[in-house]
Amino acid sequence: MGATPAIELERLLGTSAGRRWRRLPYVLLAVALAAAAAYGLWSGLRRPSAAPVYQTAAAARGDITVQVSATGNLKPTTQVDVGSELSGIIESVAVDANAQVRAGQVLAQLDTARLRDQADKSRSAVTSAQAQTRLAEATAHEAELTLQRLRGIARLSAGKLPAQAELDAAEAALARARAAVAGAAADTLQARAALHADETNLAKASIRSPIDGVVLARKIEPGQTVAASLQAPVLFTIAQTLSQMELDVDVDEADVGGVRDGMEATFSVDAYPARTYRARVRRVDLGSQVKDGVVSYVAVLDVDNADLSLRPGMTATAEIVTATVRDAVLVPSAALRFQPEAQSQAQGSGSLVERLLPRMPRTAATKSSRGAHQVWILRDGLPQAVDVVVGASDGQQTEIVSGLAAGTRVITETAASP
Repeated sequence: MGATPAIELERLLGTSAGRRWRRLPYVLLAVALAAAAAYGLWSGLRRPSAAPVYQTAAAARGDITVQVSATGNLKPTTQVDVGSELSGIIESVAVDANAQVRAGQVLAQLDTARLRDQADKSRSAVTSAQAQTRLAEATAHEAELTLQRLRGIARLSAGKLPAQAELDAAEAALARARAAVAGAAADTLQARAALHADETNLAKASIRSPIDGVVLARKIEPGQTVAASLQAPVLFTIAQTLSQMELDVDVDEADVGGVRDGMEATFSVDAYPARTYRARVRRVDLGSQVKDGVVSYVAVLDVDNADLSLRPGMTATAEIVTATVRDAVLVPSAALRFQPEAQSQAQGSGSLVERLLPRMPRTAATKSSRGAHQVWILRDGLPQAVDVVVGASDGQQTEIVSGLAAGTRVITETAASP
């Protein structure tokens, strides 16, 4: 028989109350944690933030030098590639690399057997043409004498003898003889020109130095065949002198505006890392060049290499002095990049809701409406902007032309809060 409704209700109520008593500790713990978190947030909002600490540096008088860095390669002031206009076999080579040579000195010799035969043939052609010219001249002289004789007979005979046809034939023969003389003379000139060309080629078989200098490279050996059908092959490379050289450097398009002819420069090479060489800008090319998407301009620097320590092809890093300012007011360049962080006004005031809402950042001062540069100084512990006019800068120090006195301390950065 089932339980009565009263007994069943009592049993259900007792079970529900037991469960509530068992959950009570967890509820209390959650409430306590929420209260602690709210208190911590409220305390943090009420606690005033520490004032920032600024690092400063004094504006000081000094000298500043502005330089432009560029990299390039050394090469001789005058460099000549010596080649051959003729094809043939190299018979001998008279010099090697590093040899000192004089203008006109024989460097190498081609086989001249074929060229000598051609010159002898042309010489014979000249002799034959000269003989034909003398023969034509003799024929013309004979025709002229015949015509003179016939004309004399015509005068003595009062025109009765010889016949007019005979006189006309004599005159035509003389004209033909004179034309033959002119043709033979032209053939002689042509034969002489061919002989001169063959003699020139024979002379060019001796490859000579065009300048006084030093042999930088020798690219030929005895027995090697030279083929000059399309272009003259390079056999030797000669530098006029190595005591005076030039350095071609690539100046970036952002720096080329400050580089001018006559500016002083220094450079170093990897072969002598502890040594600094002096140079002077001779020319800055107007035409640009593009390498890997970078636009640059070639500047040519004159280099004194009296001790011959520098060699063609060496890579050099040059520093071109574009400006030098003496006794200028200088500040660290970081002072021109400094901007103070936003600070809260009326710290500790406002409701909790106002403090939780985001605010737009504020700066202690705005940039000058005139577009002047600014540095920041401390007044009464707060940063204040000062408009200045800047001059030269080497990246580390910047010249202040006006707006700031020497000795004034400027803010360079914000240090960590204490």
